[in-house]
Amino acid sequence: MPIEHVTASGDARLRDYIDLTDVALRTSFEAEHGLYIAESEKVILRALRAGYEPRSILMSDRWLERMTGLIEEVAQRFPSTPVFIAEESELEKIAGFHVHRGALASMKRRELPNVKSLISNGARRIVILDGVVDHTNVGAIFRSVAGMGADAVLITDQCADPFYRRSIRVSMGTVFQVPWTRIDWERDLPSLKDSGFTIAALALTAESISLEELVNRSLERLAWVLGSEGGGLSKDTMAQCDLVVNIPMAGGVDSLNVAAASAVALWATRG
Repeated sequence: MPIEHVTASGDARLRDYIDLTDVALRTSFEAEHGLYIAESEKVILRALRAGYEPRSILMSDRWLERMTGLIEEVAQRFPSTPVFIAEESELEKIAGFHVHRGALASMKRRELPNVKSLISNGARRIVILDGVVDHTNVGAIFRSVAGMGADAVLITDQCADPFYRRSIRVSMGTVFQVPWTRIDWERDLPSLKDSGFTIAALALTAESISLEELVNRSLERLAWVLGSEGGGLSKDTMAQCDLVVNIPMAGGVDSLNVAAASAVALWATRG
C-alpha cells in the first residue's frame, strides 16, 4: 500500500484533516464529502472491523513503528488506501490540535438504514435522542447503549452527529457497532408503536412514574426518549409518548446528566 511522507499542511491530499476543531466547518465539510474522522489506533481498528472503508490514514512519524499492526490490517483489508506520515509539529498544524493518539483516519460513511429495518430484527430496547446537541453526551450514550446491550439508537435532525470526531472518541468507537439512523418523529413514531414499542420519555414531571415502577411492568419492547441537555424534552414530545419516567434522586439533586441518565435507565431495563 502507498506510504508517503508529507511536509506541507497545504497539501491538497490532506484536506480531509484540515481544522478538525472547527465544529461548523467540519459538520458541513464531512456531510458534503461523505466522510468522518476516526482518531487513535483502537478506534480506527473498530471502524475497519465494522466494515467501514478508509479514504486515507494520517499519522505522526513518531508513532509509525507502534502503528505497524494498524498499517498491516489496513493493507490487508483496503490495500490501495494511502498512508500519509507527517512530523508531529506539521500534523498539529493540519489538524488544529496536538494529535497525541498518533493517528487519524478519514473514513467513508455508509448510507443510513431506515427505522423499520432497525426494529424488524428483534430489537427490544432502543434509544431515541431528541435534540441532544453535545457531541460528548452523544458519544457517551452510544457507549451506554453498547455496554448495556440495547439494540439501536434513533436520532432527530437536531441531534449532534454520532460520527463527529469527539462523539466517536468518547464512545470508544462503539458508534460503529451500534445500529443507528435518523428518525422523522411524525412519520416514524406510529410505526414504532405499531411494532409493539412502549415509548417512554425520561423526564422529571409531576405526572411521571418512577423507574422502579416502569421496571415492574416488564415491558417486552421499550424505546427510551432522551432530550436536550438544557431544555430537556418539549411538552409536545412528551405528550406523544406513552409514559414519562423519572429517576428518583437524593441529596438535593433533581436530575442526572443525560448520558448518565441513559446508563441508569438502560441498566435497569436491560434484558
